[in-house]
Amino acid sequence: MIEDEAAPRRKRGAALGELAREDLDVYAVEELEDRIADLKAEIARTEARLEKKRSGRSAADSLFKL
Repeated sequence: MIEDEAAPRRKRGAALGELAREDLDVYAVEELEDRIADLKAEIARTEARLEKKRSGRSAADSLFKL
């Protein structure tokens, strides 16, 4: 049986780096507005995850301080 080699995994944050290097001159105004809306939604998702992790960490810290 021949095994297919898996593609190498991308590093964390690689997609964001690629996004930052993308040429924005080719986008129309509406496309740029849509892009901004998508990025704001991703920021909100990231902030929510960060808050969840901080809450979990805070709960664990308070448990072990007893």
